[in-house]
Amino acid sequence: MKYPFLFFLVYVFVSVLAMQPANAQKFKLMRYDEDYTYLKNDTSPGWYNHIKFIPFTADKKIYASIGGEARYEMVYTHNADWNEFGEGDNHYLLQRYDLHADVHLGNRVRLFTQLRSALESGSKDAPRPIDEDKMNIQNLFADVIAWQQGRQQLTVRLGRQELDYGTGRLISVREGPNVRQYFTGGKIMYTTPSLAVDGFVMMDDKVNTGFFDNKPTHQANLWGVYSHLVIPASGNIDFTYLGIRRDNAVFEEGEGKEVRHTIAARYWKYGGGFIYNVEGAYQFGSFNKGNINAWTAAIDIGYRFDHVKFTPSVNLRNDYISGDKRPGDGSLQTFNPLYPKGGYFGFNPRIGPANLIDLHPYVTAAFTGKLTMQADVVINWRYSLMDGIYRPSGTFNLAGEGSDKRYIGTAYLLNASYAFSKYMVFTCGGQFFKTGAFIHDKIQPAVNSSFVNAQLAFKF
Repeated sequence: MKYPFLFFLVYVFVSVLAMQPANAQKFKLMRYDEDYTYLKNDTSPGWYNHIKFIPFTADKKIYASIGGEARYEMVYTHNADWNEFGEGDNHYLLQRYDLHADVHLGNRVRLFTQLRSALESGSKDAPRPIDEDKMNIQNLFADVIAWQQGRQQLTVRLGRQELDYGTGRLISVREGPNVRQYFTGGKIMYTTPSLAVDGFVMMDDKVNTGFFDNKPTHQANLWGVYSHLVIPASGNIDFTYLGIRRDNAVFEEGEGKEVRHTIAARYWKYGGGFIYNVEGAYQFGSFNKGNINAWTAAIDIGYRFDHVKFTPSVNLRNDYISGDKRPGDGSLQTFNPLYPKGGYFGFNPRIGPANLIDLHPYVTAAFTGKLTMQADVVINWRYSLMDGIYRPSGTFNLAGEGSDKRYIGTAYLLNASYAFSKYMVFTCGGQFFKTGAFIHDKIQPAVNSSFVNAQLAFKF
């Protein structure tokens, strides 16, 4: 096992931390969004609050906050590639550690840095870029508030940074895998109480598994504008434009240079009672010498019964995602999910969001204030019989040529989460994928696959 001494350090840390009062805000997906200025006048005993707000001047306008995470995950897979004579059984341990510092230099300047280590051990195969990155600077950026009036603000952010927008269908920090996604570039953010608009130009890096060995692309891979509008008592509307460039994109249509533009919209409301999320996107651009013409539409509706025991929620999700109509004709209709959240179709999905129709009913329940559970069924079909299937990242997986079968397979999922405290959460889950006619056409002999994981996460 790699670096076992880290387990001991985390154990000591959590033992001490458990004695601290849980009176702070909840930890956020993007740790740089946390604000601990409410501790400015805190005089309570104990060291925890004093590392979340560390003043350096008498007026406390220059201060720092420190935080971090340790996450351990045991994974077991069986026939992950659906081939009876392929991978078979595999099991491995994933570890993730990070430490961040948020330094405020007055009211207008801020520096944020985060060091992260993601480790994998025990697998029969070489570690994947989503599983291991031994040491990396995950975030290192400066914020400057260029203009402020009342509750309106214009902020410029420069440097390495994580991005996460909407449901994560197009731009996600990729929290599920062991290695999170990051970019390097510049962003301008305009915010008011009801409107937020971000404009950005970014590079992504090629992730390697060693120490500080990720390689920048030295070109703009991602640019765009994201806006979020709150409509009181009615819901929320998101509008997005995204552009990407990839020099070696791979689809069943072929491999080549891709310049793609995406226009997307989303209307949504979460909370109690009737909940809904409706979104769609259209893509155009060029692939090699041909044109791109792709689209997706999705709806997720449900109802949360706030006044029923266990607060159950019953939901139904349905996605239509375009695929290529005629391989080899030079044009491309396969939707590209860009930088998606891998777990949008359930944790550890086997099928990615390209050339896909899915029907996804799921139910959730909160059995106590600490224990929640969710059960899913995800039925998958190919949208176009002229295109294959793709991985959760959007990369090409299995060609459709030679099969006229539409049904890919059905995934059955069950997962649970138990919060021991605001600092420590345990989650576990299992998935069984029943292969359909398309998989049996393409893989012989084809078999069903299964996946089980257990994860323990500490945050401070």
